[in-house]
Amino acid sequence: MTDASTPSAPSGLDIDPVAIAFLEQPPEGVAPWDGGPVAAGCAFWRQARSGRTFYTEPADHRHCPVGSHVHGIEAHEEQAGELGEAVELMVGAGYVDPAEVPSIPTVAGPVRYIAYAPAASAPFEPDVVVVAATPGQAMLLHEAALRAGVSPMSAPTAGRPGCAVLPLALQSGQSAISLGCAGNRISTGLRDEELYSAVPGRAWPAVVGALAEIRSANASMEAYYRDRLARVEGSAAGAS
Repeated sequence: MTDASTPSAPSGLDIDPVAIAFLEQPPEGVAPWDGGPVAAGCAFWRQARSGRTFYTEPADHRHCPVGSHVHGIEAHEEQAGELGEAVELMVGAGYVDPAEVPSIPTVAGPVRYIAYAPAASAPFEPDVVVVAATPGQAMLLHEAALRAGVSPMSAPTAGRPGCAVLPLALQSGQSAISLGCAGNRISTGLRDEELYSAVPGRAWPAVVGALAEIRSANASMEAYYRDRLARVEGSAAGAS
């Protein structure tokens, strides 16, 4: 359960972090998903981002064979066939090279339950926190993760499938970035000017804790660069 004394949502950043946990048992006090079928597993990110707390079972992900594979959900026979068809379609369309498929990160499974909640009120310990952010917001999150010691200078970046950023952050124990993919952007409502940043759940409080200092430092640097720009451009104009 989230410790009430630990900051769990970034102050001053207009973002809605989503806590995600991969579990063997349903989380205590959390209701199962009751919103009907979804076309992609990442659609649950959107629901949690809007304020819902719930958990899903493998059947709730049955319409998303690629996402189920990434999430470590054991596919039944029909879904296994759909995964093959989906990959074949992607390859045929020139969207994916077959050599890329084995390198896609996946959650170690089989996963039985996946819990979702707003990070600020999650009643369970998240494995990953994922954030839809503008590049400017992602910059601050990255710098905060650097300060918290949970990000390399060059953070790993995932493309398709967008949900692969979850196991990428989970397995590395470091923050990661996802540029999203066509299906992810449609299913989550991610805007063209946004991307996803993912942070290991255990590190999220430290990243949030570092944000105030990072925001203050960036405000100082912005003032410095604006003043420098004005002085340099002003001197150039005076010399012409």
